Amino acid sequence: MKYLQLTDPLILYLNRCHHQAKDPLLAALRRETAALGDVARMQISAEQGAFLTILTAALGAKRVLEIGTFTGYSALCLARGLAPQGTLVCLDQDETWTNMARRFWEQAGLASHIDLRLGPALASLTALAKNPPFDLAFIDADKTQYDTYYERVLPLVRTGGLILFDNMLWSGRILEDKPQDEATRALDALNHKLTADDRVDNVLLPLADGIQLCRKR
Repeated sequence: MKYLQLTDPLILYLNRCHHQAKDPLLAALRRETAALGDVARMQISAEQGAFLTILTAALGAKRVLEIGTFTGYSALCLARGLAPQGTLVCLDQDETWTNMARRFWEQAGLASHIDLRLGPALASLTALAKNPPFDLAFIDADKTQYDTYYERVLPLVRTGGLILFDNMLWSGRILEDKPQDEATRALDALNHKLTADDRVDNVLLPLADGIQLCRKR
């Protein structure tokens, strides 16, 4: 088995070795989010953000969907990878956290490319059914709803488009024999479902807390 066990020094090295590591706006957003306390753990890692930007740009994505925006770090990274005149649709329910997000999107000059829709995600997804298809979707919200989001999002993504899920290793709890919490059971079930699903090609990446990367066939 070919793998490397990551240590704290290696993680710090990894975090320094990407272009966005020196970005003052992203750093400021991370600091302000960290000041919120334990809830800041919902923010994606810096290297995940760099990955999202590069992936979005490499895909030439014009329409991107995000479910779960929090303070806007992942949205900012996705929006920076958009093709010219591209649009990112963000779905979230919390106005306080997304107000912070809006401030940073404005500072980045990207607010006009981000369509934030507040409310239950499933209702918002229903409203998007008649819109043009998305090139990429990033899902980072209620873990117990991931499978439901997947089934609703898959028809909204074009053939060859990508769907990404965060937290798919769930701090290692995914390996528990008999997990007690519903989120762990839901994520494990979805990992196995995606592996067997002939509608997509998938790979589970050990990036931060685990990212499932799926390509719609």
